[in-house]
Amino acid sequence: MNFFESQDAAKRNTGKLIVLFALAVLSLIVVTNLLVMIIFGFTGTELTSNTASNALQFDWYTFLVVGAVVTGIVLLGSLYKISTLSGGGARVAEMMNGKLLLSGSQDLQERRVLNVVEEMAIASGTPVPPVYLMEESGINAFAAGYSPSDAIIAVTRGTIQTLSREQLQGVIAHEFSHILHGDMRINIRLIGVLHGIMVLGIIGFALMRGGVFSRRSKGSGGIIFLGLGLIIVGFVGTFFGNLIKAAVSRQREFLADASAVQFTRNPNGIAGALMQIANHSGRSYLENPNSAEISHALFEEGRASALGGLTATHPPLEKRIGAILPGWDGNYDLIKSRRSEADTEPVKGKSAATTAKDKASALLTGVTGVLITDAIINQVGNPTSKHLSYANSLMQRIPQALLDAAHEPSAARAIVYFLVLSDVEPIRQQQLSFLEQGADTGVYSELQRLIAEVESVPAEFRLPLITLALSSLRQLSKNQYRLFKENFHALIAVDKKINLFEWASQKIVFHHLDAVFEKGRMPKLGKRDLKKCQASSVVLISILAHSNKQEGISAAEAFAKGIAKLPFAGTLRAVNSISFEALNAALDDLMLLKPLQKPALLKACVACITADNEVVPIEAELLRAIAATLDCPMPPLLA
Repeated sequence: MNFFESQDAAKRNTGKLIVLFALAVLSLIVVTNLLVMIIFGFTGTELTSNTASNALQFDWYTFLVVGAVVTGIVLLGSLYKISTLSGGGARVAEMMNGKLLLSGSQDLQERRVLNVVEEMAIASGTPVPPVYLMEESGINAFAAGYSPSDAIIAVTRGTIQTLSREQLQGVIAHEFSHILHGDMRINIRLIGVLHGIMVLGIIGFALMRGGVFSRRSKGSGGIIFLGLGLIIVGFVGTFFGNLIKAAVSRQREFLADASAVQFTRNPNGIAGALMQIANHSGRSYLENPNSAEISHALFEEGRASALGGLTATHPPLEKRIGAILPGWDGNYDLIKSRRSEADTEPVKGKSAATTAKDKASALLTGVTGVLITDAIINQVGNPTSKHLSYANSLMQRIPQALLDAAHEPSAARAIVYFLVLSDVEPIRQQQLSFLEQGADTGVYSELQRLIAEVESVPAEFRLPLITLALSSLRQLSKNQYRLFKENFHALIAVDKKINLFEWASQKIVFHHLDAVFEKGRMPKLGKRDLKKCQASSVVLISILAHSNKQEGISAAEAFAKGIAKLPFAGTLRAVNSISFEALNAALDDLMLLKPLQKPALLKACVACITADNEVVPIEAELLRAIAATLDCPMPPLLA
C-alpha cells in the first residue's frame, strides 16, 4: 500500500471506528438497562411474584433515559480524554512518564537512539520527532501524535540497553511507518474512546464507596448494587474496547514491519528486535498502569492478554518474525549467528567513506537526466534504504557547529535566521541590527557565533538543518515561539520583497510548528476534489515554472508539461501577477484535497520542475515545501 492509499485507508478506518464505537455504546446501553431494571426492581420492592414480574416489564421511557445518560457519560469521557491529548504526541509521552532526551546527553545509548531518529527523519522528509525515554525494563516503543508535525517517539530503557544499533534501527523504522501512514491519529482517538467506556466503571466504584458509607440511608442497597452493576458494565465496555483495538491494529503491525524492512533494507534488524523480546526476561511488558490505554500503539504487547489472542493488539511474535524472515525455523538465537546485510555487503573496491560520498552525490539537485515522475511520487511517505544511506552520509558532512546549533532552542532559532540573511551587505546589516534589538536573550549571540564559524551553508544542507532544528524549536514556550515567528517575518521583509527560498523556509517551519503551538491547527484529512481547485493549481504550477530559468525551454513549455498531468487546462500566470499571499491562499485551498487526489497534483509539480531534465536546489526546496504543506512527506530527491 502506498502513502496516499494508506492515508485514504486511515480516513476509512476513522469511519469504521465510529461505527464500532456506536455498537459498543449500544451494547452498554442494553446491559445498563437490564441492570437498572433488575437491581432497582428487586431491591426497591418486596420480592413477591407480582412485583418481580412488574419489575422486569420493559419501559421505553426508562430505556431512553438510561440510554441518553450512558451515551452522554461515554461521550463526555471520550471528549475529555481527547482534549487532554490535544497537545499531540508529547501529552501521550507525559502520560507514560516519558523523559525528553536532549542531544547533550552523555549517555552513549541515549545519543545512539537520537542519532537513529534524526537519520530516519532526514531520510523520510519529516521533522525530527522529539524522543522520550520511559524507565521500563521491557523492550518496547511507540509513536504518538496527530501528524508528523507533532509526532514523538518513545522508547523504554530496556530497548536502548538491549538492542544493537541495527535492531534499534528496525524498531524506529517501524514507528516511522506509523508516523507516515496516518496510524497515530486513529490511535489517539482509540485512547479517547476507551476512556469514555471506562468512565462507567469509575462511576460504579464511586457509587459503591458512597453506598457503603451510607448503609443506613433508604435505598443505599440499590446504590451499592447499581455501583456493582456499573463496574460490570465498565468491564464489559473494556472488553468491547479491547476487541476494537485488536480489530484495528493487528494488520497495521504487519504493514509497519514490512515498511521497516523496506526502509532499512535489513530484515535482520527488526526480526532481531522481536527475537530479543522473546528472549528478554521482561519481554515487552510495561509496569505503567496507563500502558493499557496505549497498548494498540506499542511496538509489541504491553502486558500479557488475559484472553490470549482474542484481545491481543499485536500478532504473535512467531507470525511477525515468519513474515519478515520467510523460511525461519523457529530458532530465536538464529539472529545472533547472522551478520546483517549491511555488514556483508561488498564495497566493490571502494572505501566506506568513498561509497558514502558517492551515495550522497546521487542527490537529484544539480543532476541532469531523464527523470521518472511516478518514481519520485512513489517515494512520498515511502523512504528507502538509499534515502537512509544518504541521510547518514549527510549527517557526517554537515559541520559540527551547525549540528550542535540545531540541537539547542536558542541556537536553532539562530540557524533559521542565519539561513535567510541577505547576501547584500546593507540589507544584512539592517537584519542583524533588528535581531540585536528584537531577538530573545542568547539568540543574537548564537547568530554571531555562527556567522564567525560558518562562511556559508551549501544548498543540500539547508532543508536537513531546518528538519533538525524543528525538534528543538518545539521546546520553545508559546511566547518565545510567537516572538520567533514575528522576527522571522520581519527579517525577510527588510528588503521589502521575499524570495522563493525564504517562502519555502517559512512554509515548512511554520506549517509544522503551528500544528504544535496554535490551537485549532490540527491537520485534517481533506474532502475536496481536484477539479474544484483549478485556479489554485494554476497558481502553484505557474510559480514552479517561473522558479528558475529552464534550460533549453521556456517557462510556458514547463508549465504546459505540468498542467498536462491535471484533469483540466490552464494558462500560465505572469510572475508579477502572483503574490506570495496568493500562493499561500492557493496552498491553503489545496491542503483540503482528498488523499487520493494529491498524487496528480504532485505529479504535475514534478513534471514542471523536471521539464528541462535538471533540478536545481531552489526547485527541490520548493517542491518539498509544497509536499510538506500538503502533509505528504517527501524524502530527499535522489537520482
